[in-house]
Amino acid sequence: MSKLYSRAELVGARGRWRGEGKTVVFTNGCYDILHPGHIRLLEQARSLGDVLILALNTDASVARLKGPSRPLIPQQERAQMAMALESVDAVTFFDEDTPRELIAEVLPDILIKGADWAHFIAGREEVEAAGGRVMALALEPGYSTTNIVGELLARK
Repeated sequence: MSKLYSRAELVGARGRWRGEGKTVVFTNGCYDILHPGHIRLLEQARSLGDVLILALNTDASVARLKGPSRPLIPQQERAQMAMALESVDAVTFFDEDTPRELIAEVLPDILIKGADWAHFIAGREEVEAAGGRVMALALEPGYSTTNIVGELLARK
């Protein structure tokens, strides 16, 4: 099982991983309802390196982005689910609207987002300036937390 890191702990761990020559991959999101699309994106991201960091939006950040009815699952429980995934090595939170500041501190070797965010990947400039790669991975068709919530509400 992976570990939940504070921002300072994660930056320290990143330094150790760099010293060990490990390739660090970073991705982020709300991960409010964990679904097969999330799992496959995380597995694909992890296959690109030695360590996968998943940064989760805090509850307040999710509510700002998705509206007052979200998140459906509190951040500590979302973190517990993420840490149980074999593909995820480290979990942390960010409270800002984007993880740009966190990414600038961690400076992963590879920054990953789903293709739905290809038009704007927060942290792109910082990662590329440090010599890292930024990739938008194809999404699993038919999976979206927002669509799942809509489908559940429609079935009432």
